[in-house]
Amino acid sequence: MKDYLRKHPQVRTIRVAAADLNGQARGKRIPARYADKAVKDGTRFPFSVLSLDIWGEDIDDSPMVFEQGDQDGVLKPTERGFMPMPWLEAPTALLPIWMFRENGTPYEGDPRHALNAVVKQYKKRGLTPVVAMELEFFLIDDSGKTLQVPSSPRSGKRRKAAETLSIRALDAFDTFFTDLYDACEAMDIPADTSTSETGLGQFEVNLMHCDDALRAADDAWLFKMLVKGLARRHGFAASFMAKPYKEYSGSGLHTHFSVLDEAGDNIFDSGGPKGTAALKHAVAGCLAAMSDSTLVFAPHENSYERLVPDKHAPTAICWGYENRTAAVRIPAGSPAARRIEHRVAGGDVNPYLMLATILGAALIGMEDEMEPPSPVTGNAYAMDLPQIPATWDAAIEAFEHSDMLSRFLPKELIRNFVLTKRQEMHYIAELTPEERVELYLDTV
Repeated sequence: MKDYLRKHPQVRTIRVAAADLNGQARGKRIPARYADKAVKDGTRFPFSVLSLDIWGEDIDDSPMVFEQGDQDGVLKPTERGFMPMPWLEAPTALLPIWMFRENGTPYEGDPRHALNAVVKQYKKRGLTPVVAMELEFFLIDDSGKTLQVPSSPRSGKRRKAAETLSIRALDAFDTFFTDLYDACEAMDIPADTSTSETGLGQFEVNLMHCDDALRAADDAWLFKMLVKGLARRHGFAASFMAKPYKEYSGSGLHTHFSVLDEAGDNIFDSGGPKGTAALKHAVAGCLAAMSDSTLVFAPHENSYERLVPDKHAPTAICWGYENRTAAVRIPAGSPAARRIEHRVAGGDVNPYLMLATILGAALIGMEDEMEPPSPVTGNAYAMDLPQIPATWDAAIEAFEHSDMLSRFLPKELIRNFVLTKRQEMHYIAELTPEERVELYLDTV
């Protein structure tokens, strides 16, 4: 890690940052001359910082604040090490960190540790999850009272229509995407294909599959930070909020995963299109946990505006082969690449919590040899099927009292997340619709 700064003497400051429960980067700015201390000794800030609400405020009834004296945790560098922050003007390096207790044990309220604990359960069984993510986001001109598509840097025109898989839409923002891919290379984020999507000024970038689930979540978290920061340098906003425009589809964060055994073979590969019993057990686990885990996949008030019928986001708890109306899809293709696509999460999620929940549920399904219902064919929106919770309060209630989620998510994390979401629900009720959009546009 120290070699990075020696090789980049132009770096004047560093940022040390951890992801809180909302996926917000929380940390400090440090002069580069003192970076060695942050690497060697770590840095400190209160445990309560990882469960602040979306405004960055303390949780009023959290036992961590006044009841426990608002004690400090110790934050140490992750294995990712230093990386550039290409969206800033001054040469700056980012050092991702995660939280530990004074005695060196992981802090259970840290979402990155929650994912790490799930991955360790796979490792104990000789298994390795392989993960890829598809991140959708909007480019937005938020300079006026009404959100709209930014003017194209090439033509100066605004295309006020969805342009699904449009090369013209990509070319209109070619300078932004060129800078984005250059920045991903510099940060070692494996950005692959980009496409224009069905929303107004909406795009998707796929991140390549990775056999390190922690690194895959890091990539998604860092990518969101990068896209939002870089867009501002180009004179507009980028947002991963679930639904900025009511009349258009929202942004999802679809997760593909398979599982390798100790020999490196995909345990979902049956040699044919249907997959193995292990695949079906994993699907069953994801479906069994879906209602209880909706709060993870839809963590904000705006999230539930995306989860409506006929808008390219799932509403029914079901699965199917090559069926994008289902919550869980088994894509076609080579049997060696047989995998599960989990389609519920919005772009506004915390990638660490999302991945911990998906992989944890799948592992329980495999361990308990759960059996899924029959796969659906046709339009799942038109079928009489169990439904994903349609409201924020219902999702909070299901998450808090879930027996299944408590098998792999720490009790402290569950408590903190529920307290955070209840506080947000209370104060967001006081906001106008315009104020809610303004809140989520930059934060998530």
